[in-house]
Amino acid sequence: MDGRIKQIGEYQWQIDAYGRMNVPAVIFGSRRIIDELEPQAITQIVNVATLPGIVRASFAMPDAHQGYGFPIGGVAAFDPQTGGVISGGGVGFDIACGVRTLNTGLVHDDVQAVAQQLAEAIFRIIPAGVGSTGNIGLNRNEMDDMLAGGAEWAVEQGYGSRLDLEYIEENGRMSNAKPGNVSDEAKRRQTDEMGTLGAGNHYLEVQKVVEIYDSHAAPAYGLKIGSVVVSIHCGSRGLGHQIGTDYLKQMAKAAASFGIELADKELACVPAESPLGKDYIGAMYAGINCAMANRQILTELVRRAFAKVLPKAHLSVLYEVCHNTAKMEKHNGKMLLVHRKGATRSLGPGDERVPAKYRDVGQPVLIGGSMGTCSYILAGTKQSEALAFSSACHGAGRALSRTAAKKRFRGSEIIKSLGSRAIIIKAHSMSGLAEEAPDAYKDVDEVVEAAHQAGLARKVARLEPLICIKG
Repeated sequence: MDGRIKQIGEYQWQIDAYGRMNVPAVIFGSRRIIDELEPQAITQIVNVATLPGIVRASFAMPDAHQGYGFPIGGVAAFDPQTGGVISGGGVGFDIACGVRTLNTGLVHDDVQAVAQQLAEAIFRIIPAGVGSTGNIGLNRNEMDDMLAGGAEWAVEQGYGSRLDLEYIEENGRMSNAKPGNVSDEAKRRQTDEMGTLGAGNHYLEVQKVVEIYDSHAAPAYGLKIGSVVVSIHCGSRGLGHQIGTDYLKQMAKAAASFGIELADKELACVPAESPLGKDYIGAMYAGINCAMANRQILTELVRRAFAKVLPKAHLSVLYEVCHNTAKMEKHNGKMLLVHRKGATRSLGPGDERVPAKYRDVGQPVLIGGSMGTCSYILAGTKQSEALAFSSACHGAGRALSRTAAKKRFRGSEIIKSLGSRAIIIKAHSMSGLAEEAPDAYKDVDEVVEAAHQAGLARKVARLEPLICIKG
């Protein structure tokens, strides 16, 4: 273990502020997670603590690993009124990547006999893979309308219903998005990518509930043993990546003019209240809207696939969470710009931002596993506010780089191995499957248990995959 790390709770660790750090660094995890935390990730957690205007601490969730500037699994809040910054690296290139989970009204026995047929139907209707394009082409005006309207725009185009919006963060639309701040190149890249899954760690899974931990929250979420749900994990596609690329270059050039000395050029940032900072926030919010519109379209496509095979299914949105964002939120009476990079919002019971249906139990926190392993649904806790600005982990976190995974694993072998466990894999790329091999990730059970024990969120249900669609 790094000698700078000291234990301050059973699942909470700290590096005291030293050198250029403005605040301490706080890491959540079991001893094993801390022992195995890569040195590069620890360096990034410390570097975030040097940024201007950071409040309380630089936080790392139990799934933390090396990212671009910020660690993936990093959380940091900044006070714009005291020079707090906005950092493109603190949001990431896949702006508003997130998970949407749908209840189906079905149980495992309903799906088991037609699983292969259902997998084929979904695979045919969901465009996936690197550079994948869909059947929706947007002109310039339609693009701007989508970037301003988010999932609300998608519903207006006939993809789903307004009831879906109630169960999405921000009700599916960031109101301060500025489509005019998004470059022509970003818009060009997104012209034909709406309603597509993408590649990398993105997936669409049909899952079954195999364990219930919270007998109060599970019924509120519509979950019981054997329930079948669908989880969609994707983001803002090429548009989000281009927004990140465009603005990180500008931030890197401008940082010094604001007197910001960067510990790492990948931490490029500017004051949130500066013209460039405001421009990026407006563009980034448009990227969030793009991701939410994309998942809304995919939801309707999944409904159409189910209707062909299981017409009695009724797919309703359980919840959707983003895990690559920076948003203005009130914490302890002060408006702060909270960066969550590979981290999920975790609002506790009673919070008015939680849908009324779930307010007594807290916000659903959706934790995606790696292909072939389990996923989890947790509930936000009241103590998460004090622990880490109402934040929790977002997944298992990588243990191997994509390059290392491709050297070690073969896509065809993964399909065969998971098939022996009655998990159907449909993929567009064998090398992509190798990159996302289950053993390329940390143990999601241990990560989630650490988040649960730390009080960041509490376990509600454990899910296992039946069908997995990959790019």
